[in-house]
Amino acid sequence: MFGKRSSQGSSPAARPAPAAMPATQSVAAPAPAPRAPEPEPVLQVVEEPKAPAQRSEDYFITKSMIFGALIEAIDLSQLSKLDADSAREEIRDIVNEIISIKNVIMSIAEQEELLDDICNDVLGYGPLEPLLGRDDIADIMVNGAAKTYIEVKGKIQLTNVRFRDNAQLMNICQRIVSQVGRRVDDASPICDARLIDGSRVNVIAPPLALDGPALTIRKFRKDKLRLDDLVKFSSISQAGAEVLKIIGRVRCNVLISGGTGSGKTTLLNCLTNYIDTDERVITCEDAAELQLQQPHVVRLETRPPNLEGSGAVSMRELVKNCLRMRPERIIVGEVRGPEAFDLLQAMNTGHDGSMGTLHANSPREALGRLESMITMGGFSLPSRTIRDMIVSSVDVIVQAARLRDGSRRITHITEVLGMEGDVITTQDVIVYDILGEDANGKLIGRHRSTGLGRPKFWDRARYYGEEQRLAAALDAAEDADNDGK
Repeated sequence: MFGKRSSQGSSPAARPAPAAMPATQSVAAPAPAPRAPEPEPVLQVVEEPKAPAQRSEDYFITKSMIFGALIEAIDLSQLSKLDADSAREEIRDIVNEIISIKNVIMSIAEQEELLDDICNDVLGYGPLEPLLGRDDIADIMVNGAAKTYIEVKGKIQLTNVRFRDNAQLMNICQRIVSQVGRRVDDASPICDARLIDGSRVNVIAPPLALDGPALTIRKFRKDKLRLDDLVKFSSISQAGAEVLKIIGRVRCNVLISGGTGSGKTTLLNCLTNYIDTDERVITCEDAAELQLQQPHVVRLETRPPNLEGSGAVSMRELVKNCLRMRPERIIVGEVRGPEAFDLLQAMNTGHDGSMGTLHANSPREALGRLESMITMGGFSLPSRTIRDMIVSSVDVIVQAARLRDGSRRITHITEVLGMEGDVITTQDVIVYDILGEDANGKLIGRHRSTGLGRPKFWDRARYYGEEQRLAAALDAAEDADNDGK
């Protein structure tokens, strides 16, 4: 997307005016201006976004002047009727005329940067556009107008992308949230929303954010990852991926546990690829981010309260309503409150193959978190009763983790077996062992089988005709483990 813009930018219509100008006093030329002595490694990867590192205050003054003239000259109602490419060309033509009329002196490269910036401001998300166009970025974190961070390969890095001021940043935040019917202002300064491509957005605005609006975007890849891709990234072994495919296929009830940024939603998307196409699937999320490929999917999303403080629809209400919609599987994007009780009820009343994610650092901790969420929901049930419900509902816990070198790994595939006294018993099917690190600080590890011959879901696999495939996957995991020794 961004590359297409740069190719358009070399059109002859954009060149004559500045080429004929004398190269004397440059009003907006930022190239010689103070070059920030901060050699940010992140911008070595950014193609065109590298330019903000060289922009001075003069650049932003000139841009504001041209932008104001553009708004006066253009008919926004007519512009909205054009497709994106035509609208962009129209804006570029008008900006070129304004630059010529106002006798602004700048180089061709600077003019192209200005054209792209203004097009992004009018049609897109301003300075965020170059970052949104990059597939290697997992998170974009804007801390006020002057500081923007990104996460690349599990590491957070500072960029030189900046906004004109906090007002421009706030305008972009409002543009994002308004597309999904949300709002962010003084009366409602916290908002969860999403971009058109499904990327998750969180905005917290002044007066709660003291240094200007804080915008966080969790990006999702345009190309949908599959478990085979996770094998290539060494997130899971080939045998482990086969076990997960069978777990998704045979309708085990699955909880995906992990910390922030560990890849829980990505893994949930991967597992849903193995749901049969004739099953009715209903998803419940705070901000719709799951990307299921099945034809029969109903997507539900929570709703915050309106200006009067009413009209909110909670996750628990969505999950309860799912039960009246004849679902075969219920997928909850993230379990974080009393909806845990309703999800367990669904898992235990014929909706086999339901899935959800939650925040926890180990499978054992995930079980404790589940119990705590039910207790905090106001259910006055004995601990033994809650644990019995968990055991009868959850079949498998898949643990994801982001390691200290930034890599993401599936560290446990764990079965929930039953109760011994008041304690829930579990058994690991596959675990990930860290063996050390290489000279570059990258952790070295391997996925190994625990030697389990017949897991608890073996009978379920046999019911679906997958027992031979499961046996082969477990044997392959054990063989790989022996080879590793």
